[in-house]
Amino acid sequence: MADAATYTITGETGEWEVVVGLEVHAQVTSNAKLFSGAATAFGAEPNTQVSLVDAAMPGMLPVPNRECIRQAVRTGMAIDAKINTWSRFDRKNYFYADLPQGYQISQLYHPIVGEGSLDISLDDKNPDADVKTIGIERIHVEQDAGKLMHDQHPTRSYVDLNRSGVALMEIVSKPDMRSPQEAGAYLAKLRSILRYVGSCDGNMDQGSMRADVNVSVRKAGDEFGTRTETKNVNSVRFVMAVVEQEAKRQVEVIEGGGRIVQETRLYDPDRNETRSMRSKEDAHDYRYFPDPDLLPVELDDAFLEECRASLPELPDAKRKRYEAAGIAPYQAAVLTAEVEAARWFDALLEAGAKPVAAANWTTSELFGALNRTGKSIETSPVSPAQAAELLGLVADGTLSGTLAKQVFEIMLETGQGAGAIVEERGLKQTSDTGAIEAVIADILVKNADKVTQYKGGKEALFGFFVGQTMKAMGGKANPQVVNELLKQALS
Repeated sequence: MADAATYTITGETGEWEVVVGLEVHAQVTSNAKLFSGAATAFGAEPNTQVSLVDAAMPGMLPVPNRECIRQAVRTGMAIDAKINTWSRFDRKNYFYADLPQGYQISQLYHPIVGEGSLDISLDDKNPDADVKTIGIERIHVEQDAGKLMHDQHPTRSYVDLNRSGVALMEIVSKPDMRSPQEAGAYLAKLRSILRYVGSCDGNMDQGSMRADVNVSVRKAGDEFGTRTETKNVNSVRFVMAVVEQEAKRQVEVIEGGGRIVQETRLYDPDRNETRSMRSKEDAHDYRYFPDPDLLPVELDDAFLEECRASLPELPDAKRKRYEAAGIAPYQAAVLTAEVEAARWFDALLEAGAKPVAAANWTTSELFGALNRTGKSIETSPVSPAQAAELLGLVADGTLSGTLAKQVFEIMLETGQGAGAIVEERGLKQTSDTGAIEAVIADILVKNADKVTQYKGGKEALFGFFVGQTMKAMGGKANPQVVNELLKQALS
């Protein structure tokens, strides 16, 4: 198999190219459902967040939630997409037990957001290398259905309508991805943007963001093959696995003399395989028509201006700003991947920390400690202001790197500030040349044989003398002063 940029499946008849498109369903962050005032909190008791509209009681009329429309527009702006100032809701008619109305209100013909794009890179070390643009066909707004529960009773299925009517953005890509890695990078980048914008929390494990994965295979240069759609995949890793396994399956079917049928499939992560769910319906099968209960959505200039003005600095722009401040591209990418980490780091810079030193410390010391203790950046025991104080004490020579690590560990345990810890525990670095010279003299006397070896050309022993001096002084000696005085003493 070739590298990710030229990913192919090797079959008995040669190389096959994979074609991937994603339909991402993102639950809109809002105060209520798309057409009712019911709550949308995750984990509520079944059927406790259901209005009469959600339950499709007779005579109930939908009223669009302005915030849901606003969030969809802001998302479209974040991917430089065309915002349609006139859009319309359609009814998608089908029967399913968790769809009380017997139809879903969606937007097939006139979506609120038109074409846009998203740039991805597969190079972690240099996010500006080998950038590929993935086209986005549209974003439309629609209702979610309810949820069937088959494990609550031995002979019956229960219905939970808490999700019924929840607002979803369906973000439909073009079939521009050619590998599992590209699909994973696209989904991760899209999730990051949604979380920056605040239009979706991106919690895939809770179902608030999930992907339908469209996969087909073809010989290079051929027309697109017949695609299958694997529904409701809920992690970046699983999306990549679906692309790989479904592509392999399709190649085996075609080379075995069979043909691929357009169908909906499910992914089984335990077996790492897809399996057939139902034949794939075409749009005409759903008898789409304009929803007679809803007027078209018309957006004025003032609304669009407010949406644009509310957008935050997005991840690519933030990464470029960090790089311009001297931060390495890889570190800048790590710091901007998750919006919470980027906000924390911005607060660290605002508190006075120097960008390069702050990036080095955050990506190594802080992230390492959080990973070790099972904490997230939001629950970090050390605040940006406290971290800035610690880095300031290193910058002004009060703390050596070794002492700073000790102080940081105490900060993690106690929540105390660095300055207070240094004063209380006497951890201040010393640059007292007299005291350091006395320790060096003692070490050189005790290691006369090594002094002879060093002067005989074994210069690697210099590190030994530095280490012994720092150890004798409890790590409190200024390393720069130690180096200078040792060079003088050994010359």
